[in-house]
Amino acid sequence: MLKLESGVEKVMIYIFLHKVYLCAHYYKERVLKYIKIGVIRLLYYFSFYYLCKIESEIYKFTFKAMFENLSDRLERSFKILKGEGKITEINVAETLKDVRRALLDADVNYKVAKSFTDTVKQKALGMNVLTAVKPGQLMVKIVHDELAELMGGEAVGLNLSGRPSIILMSGLQGSGKTTFSGKLANMLKTKEHKNPLLVACDVYRPAAIDQLKVVGEQVGVAVYSEPENKNVNEIADHALAEAKAKGNDVVIIDTAGRLAVDEEMMNEIESLKNHVHPDETLFVVDSMTGQDAVNTAKEFNDRLDFNGVVLTKLDGDTRGGAALSIRTVVTKPIKFIGTGEKMEAIDVFHPGRMADRILGMGDVVSLVERAQEQFDEEEAKRLQKKIQKNQFDFNDFYNQIQQIKKMGNLKDLASMIPGVGKAIRDVDIDDNAFKGIEAIIQSMTPKERTNPELLNNSRRQRIAKGSGTNIQEVNRLIKQFDQTRKMMKMVTGSKMAGMMSKMKGMPGMPNMPKI
Repeated sequence: MLKLESGVEKVMIYIFLHKVYLCAHYYKERVLKYIKIGVIRLLYYFSFYYLCKIESEIYKFTFKAMFENLSDRLERSFKILKGEGKITEINVAETLKDVRRALLDADVNYKVAKSFTDTVKQKALGMNVLTAVKPGQLMVKIVHDELAELMGGEAVGLNLSGRPSIILMSGLQGSGKTTFSGKLANMLKTKEHKNPLLVACDVYRPAAIDQLKVVGEQVGVAVYSEPENKNVNEIADHALAEAKAKGNDVVIIDTAGRLAVDEEMMNEIESLKNHVHPDETLFVVDSMTGQDAVNTAKEFNDRLDFNGVVLTKLDGDTRGGAALSIRTVVTKPIKFIGTGEKMEAIDVFHPGRMADRILGMGDVVSLVERAQEQFDEEEAKRLQKKIQKNQFDFNDFYNQIQQIKKMGNLKDLASMIPGVGKAIRDVDIDDNAFKGIEAIIQSMTPKERTNPELLNNSRRQRIAKGSGTNIQEVNRLIKQFDQTRKMMKMVTGSKMAGMMSKMKGMPGMPNMPKI
């Protein structure tokens, strides 16, 4: 019987080999059977090969997904139509009653939930269903399209037409404005090749300036502040002058958190907006507050007429009602989502992809995008040559771990894979498990890392002592490394090439590399 040593190993198996699962239509229910009989153990050793081929397609995704409960409820709702020959008013009404209840339990606004189910019902009953299309499949398609429309239809980008472009942050205290400001600066710097400047205009919270400076240091972005000045308009003016002088093309203004009922504070940010005329005013809201987030957004929008919403803390245990309601209530798009504490944990909000996630369909496009951002083609080619020559060593192994860590929390890398998130939902993942592996590798000498065959028993004892682990852990890592290297050598052969060629034509297997 297959035994996986740790939650980390389980997740790595799923994440790196998601292409196998993307053809779930091919394996169907047999996927779990394969897991049980141990085939996944074999496929695990192919994982680093995919890394070398750039197409690992890893994407940050919330393991404890905000839509987890809603996804389950909708899945149960669709089962009502399973086995039905056609859609009727009776079975549609029964299904949508369950769907509406699921939406309300997910903290979706009542009017939004009612309007949504009414629209789905109208479309479902108005369709002439082909005999080849099962009612359940049709309902999933309609619900998917309407969910995407409910959340905005298309992704909406930032307006960066200004010179410099000015982005003004607003929101309640504790919503994550300062952290998000750093994330956005990092994204604009790394992906858009901008030269941003962070501006500290929170003149009330004692540690606000220090916090922004820490964030700025993390992402390598300059921070402008005037600790003694309490006039935010003056600070903004001086910051803009600084930006123009130093060539910053984007200015991100972090402001103090405030309540919509605090007239003095609302007047201040209103005045600041009118003073600097930002290209973008973003409202940052904690998604865990549910309908309160929607109500607060409406109050802020009435005063500021912001351009878009940022939903933070989607890695928390939230039901997702804010994401489904806020677009309809304030008629402003969700532009970004935050999915973790790391500076890379920011994503452009794509309504269609989010609908995929809610319905358990995964998000292959985003997986590919994330991989293209993280993997260097020249490095991948270099590593491929080493694999073909059987020269893959612990230095390469260690570098792969560092790349994995850049992807974010391991718990955020699972549910993007169609059909996989549910299978590992209850797996206990400890991201600190990487530390033990890193410590073992770092306790090796440069010569040992380059020549793993030198690792005899006495060397292993020394490595265990130096890494704070035990000999069993060292032996297990070396054994897994040896097996991985052997398997990676094997997968460059003709059999693997033939298998991959067949898989290339399967749905969900885009841009499969040639072997």
